[in-house]
Amino acid sequence: MKKPVALRLYAALATAALAAATGAVVSMPSASAASGSATGYATQNGGTTGGAGGQTVRATTGTAIHQALCGRASSSTPITIEVEGTINHGNTAKVSGDSCNTAAGVIELKQISNVTILGVGSGAVFDQLGIHIRESSNIIIQNVTVRNVKKSGSPTSNGGDAIGMERNVRNVWVDHTTLEASGGESEGFDGLFDMKDNTQYVTLSYSILRNSGRGGLVGSSESELSNGFITYHHNLYENIDSRTPLLRGGIAHIYNNYYVKLNESGINSRAGARAKVDNNYFKDSKDVLGTFYTDAAGYWQVSGNTFDNVTWSSPSGENNPAGPDPQSNTTVSIPYSYSLDGAGCVPDIVSRTAGAGKGLQVSNGNC
Repeated sequence: MKKPVALRLYAALATAALAAATGAVVSMPSASAASGSATGYATQNGGTTGGAGGQTVRATTGTAIHQALCGRASSSTPITIEVEGTINHGNTAKVSGDSCNTAAGVIELKQISNVTILGVGSGAVFDQLGIHIRESSNIIIQNVTVRNVKKSGSPTSNGGDAIGMERNVRNVWVDHTTLEASGGESEGFDGLFDMKDNTQYVTLSYSILRNSGRGGLVGSSESELSNGFITYHHNLYENIDSRTPLLRGGIAHIYNNYYVKLNESGINSRAGARAKVDNNYFKDSKDVLGTFYTDAAGYWQVSGNTFDNVTWSSPSGENNPAGPDPQSNTTVSIPYSYSLDGAGCVPDIVSRTAGAGKGLQVSNGNC
C-alpha cells in the first residue's frame, strides 16, 4: 500500500534535510551493503553484514561520514556510507548526536554497530587519518586506502594506526583495502592493522599492507590475551619490518597471503597464540614464522607454504624461528568452510586482486 501523499512528502523533505545537513547524497535502503560476503572468522558469532538493508549515504569528507553516523535513528540503525575523494584532517570534524561518539582528526566508529564504509567512484583515500573502531560490532570497511597515519610528528591520528580496533570489538570485515606508511616508529608511524583489548571475530582479506615498520598486532602485551579468532587471507605484505602479524594469545588463520621483503621477522606467534598457516608464499624475507623478542612461546600448524629466498636466524633466548624447515607444533580446528589456492598461484592471484581500486576481484581458483 502506498503512503498518503502527505507522508511521502514528509519523508522526502526529511531526506533532503539530512542531505543538506551532512553534505551527503542519501538514497533509500538497498539489498546489500557491500560487494560480496564476509569470509573467515567474521562469518562466525552471528556473522558480519555491516549496513546491509539500511540507508545508503554518499560522503566526500570526514565530517560527512560522522554526520551520517550521527543522523541515524539509533547507534545500531544499519547504514552504508559510500566514500569518494580524499578524507583528511582539514575536512574531518567532531559531530555530536545520540547515535554517535565522534572526534576530530580521526574516523571514529565508537559505541556503534551495523555500519559499512565503502570506497566508490574514483576512490576513497584517508590521508594521514586513521579509522578507529572501539566498543563496536558488525562493521565492514571495503575498497579504501589509508595512508601515512602518524602517532608522533604532525598531524597525528589514531595512535599511528591505519586501522585500529580496541575494547570489546566484535565482527569486523576489512576487505580490498590498501594500508600503507612511509617508514617505521622512528618516522612517527605505528601499526597498519591493530587489534587489542577484547577484539574478536575479524577478517582481513584481499588487502595490501606495505612500507611500514609494523604490519599489525593482536594483543597489546603478553598479559593482554582477550583477543582472537582472526583470519588473514589473500593479502599482500610488502616491505614490512615485523608483525605480519604479531599474535599474543588467541587463534589466527593465515592462508594464501603473499609476503615480500619482510625485513626482520614475519608471523610472530607469542604468549600461547596458535596460528594455522596454510599455503602462503614467502619471498625475499627473513624469519617469516616463529616466536620472536620474547621467551613466551606461541605455536603454529603449517602446511603447503612456499619459502622462496627466505633466510633464518639461529635460535637464541628470545628468538625461536620456525625454520629452516618449519614443522607444526600444535593443531588448530577451523569452524568455517574455505578454499585454498595452491601456494605457487598466490603471487599471481594476490597481485591481481588485493588492494583498493581492483574492482573487488577475488580468486577464482586459477592462476
